[in-house]
Amino acid sequence: MKECYSCCSSMGSSCSSFMLLLVILPLIFISAGFVSVLGPNNSTWFSISHSPWVRTTSTGIYSSSNSTTASSIAEESHDHGLNKKMIGHHYQHPYDHREKAVSSQEALSSFNHSSPSVLAKETIPIHKPLDDELKQEGLLKSFNNLSDHVVIKCKKKVLNTKLQHLELGLAKARASIREASKYRNNQIPDPNLIPVGPMYWNSHAFHRSYLEMEKQFKVFIYEEGDPPLFHSGPCKSIYSMEGNFIHQMEMQGRFRTRDPDKAHIYFLPFSITMMVRFVYVPNSHDITPIKKSVVDYVNVIGSRYPFWNRSLGADHFMLSCHDWGPMTSKYVPHMFNNSIRALCNANTSEGFRPSKDVSIPEINLRTGETKGWLGGPSPSHRPVLAFFAGGLHGPVRPILLEHWFNKDDEIKVYKYLPKHLSYQDMMKKSKFCICPSGYEVASPRIVEAFYTGCVPVLINDYYALPFGDVLNWRSFSVVVPVNEIPNLKKILTNISQRRYIKMQQRGLKVRRHFEVNSPPERYDVFHMILHSIWLRRLNVQIADR
Repeated sequence: MKECYSCCSSMGSSCSSFMLLLVILPLIFISAGFVSVLGPNNSTWFSISHSPWVRTTSTGIYSSSNSTTASSIAEESHDHGLNKKMIGHHYQHPYDHREKAVSSQEALSSFNHSSPSVLAKETIPIHKPLDDELKQEGLLKSFNNLSDHVVIKCKKKVLNTKLQHLELGLAKARASIREASKYRNNQIPDPNLIPVGPMYWNSHAFHRSYLEMEKQFKVFIYEEGDPPLFHSGPCKSIYSMEGNFIHQMEMQGRFRTRDPDKAHIYFLPFSITMMVRFVYVPNSHDITPIKKSVVDYVNVIGSRYPFWNRSLGADHFMLSCHDWGPMTSKYVPHMFNNSIRALCNANTSEGFRPSKDVSIPEINLRTGETKGWLGGPSPSHRPVLAFFAGGLHGPVRPILLEHWFNKDDEIKVYKYLPKHLSYQDMMKKSKFCICPSGYEVASPRIVEAFYTGCVPVLINDYYALPFGDVLNWRSFSVVVPVNEIPNLKKILTNISQRRYIKMQQRGLKVRRHFEVNSPPERYDVFHMILHSIWLRRLNVQIADR
């Protein structure tokens, strides 16, 4: 320090300028850093990270490990190339059969807003440091850093907007979930359910996430549009989850908010099933009326509210169980690329991305309720090895009937169930219930198997299973690739009685996550769908800047 002082003395007045420059330069660099992070105040941006438990494979089924920590999930995800490549507006899912997995060492491309829709009034700059973290340091660390980054940024900037308060709350939720995933001895008491066992990838993370959802998650439902196309849906058909969810969501007092500024996410309450019924002309093959209804609706939302344009739909979600749901979402590019699509037809080969979209179970409620379905005999009172009865449609079922129709007394496979047999009773008498895809990947037989205490046998290529970011499906179901259908009996008979009993008991435990209740009950199918949407919202950071 003395040398510095003597040097300044010899320099005279020029030293004062030199010392002033030494003080100013660091301030300039610090200011530039804050500008790069916070950006100008007149635009909005969002970035996408990925929660520690979003795990996918080529068939949408998850690995057979029992209890997995968040860190091991992240490591395994990194090893298997789960880093997402940014293409267009979205992360491209690496396991789509038309796409290639991206190495963690490859550079992530920036967003390219080609041919924006009329709703897009501005582009969305991506926060580059988060992209680099996602690329270089794995999913878990990017999840951690996203949480830390939000908290630090908000500490440095006055919280003068409601959006910033919402994002700060989400950051705290992420930190709490991350903490719960690491430390397993601080389980919070819960009067309804303490999720434990190999049915869950990380039961502690799931439980804490669910509690955080209950504590703060708020959904705004746009009130535009009249029934039956909007705010309505079927409740007594194979598409019944559309109507049930819309109805229960609009009746909600806990999760629904009528103040859009307090919402974490925005629901577009249109029903594709009702549009097919009332707008589409049967056998016309002209879907223009449906397309026009959806596009016009989103245009109205975009013109009346600032929220769609603010994020280009990234904090919005739609829900559909109709086969045309995924196709309809493509009519609004930002809905397909950015929004959360809650779909029964969760087909990864058709653009479904488990990191962004939500797979919901297909439940065929013929009477509008589950009465008579729940329950069944113990494993020792199930004389039938495997059972299936259903229409001969789609590419998988013909193969199943070719190899097993009237071929074996232990595997009961029917095209049409004989009139003296009851479908429901046959499921309750069977150890395994075969659940093949039809024209679409989803099958209501999966949920019906849970209801009747039958272990589901999944034959569904490219199917992202419902709640697969929480549930370890291989612990309570059997996965059979289509090309292994000829070996079906060998596969099932090789499962020991002890293992079968464990799988059956686990299926009974996870059944509550697929039950339909009115009003909804904690951890049931309504809340599990909402929780899956909550997880995807945690992966999106939106901020004014």
